[in-house]
Amino acid sequence: MTYTYDNQNIFAKILRSEIPNDTVLENEFALAFKDIAPQAPIHVLVVPKGPYVCYDHFLREGSDEEILGLNNIISKVIDKLNLSPSDGKGGYRIISNAGADGVQDVPHFHIHILGGRSLGRMVEKTKFGI
Repeated sequence: MTYTYDNQNIFAKILRSEIPNDTVLENEFALAFKDIAPQAPIHVLVVPKGPYVCYDHFLREGSDEEILGLNNIISKVIDKLNLSPSDGKGGYRIISNAGADGVQDVPHFHIHILGGRSLGRMVEKTKFGI
């Protein structure tokens, strides 16, 4: 499988500090920042610093340290923003879109963390029983 990474995408420019962002957290492997067009009261994007197009590209070619570093920053964002449903309340949704069918707008792997209100069902039941 071959992926073509466009180093002129908006997230690549943010990672190079060519475009400002509202940073929530950062580590050696990833940057978490507030989405400029939030879809919920809390909407944070988590972007790996490596040149990965989508989730499966990241999993196939990312190092163990990059994968762990990205997941570590996600956990810290959830804690920092008090989104964990550990008390039976609250919660969050994590989304990553991939490719045309997944409606991926920016060709740099990223994860959306959304919360701060009930987000409703993401997919309605269909004839497929989902």
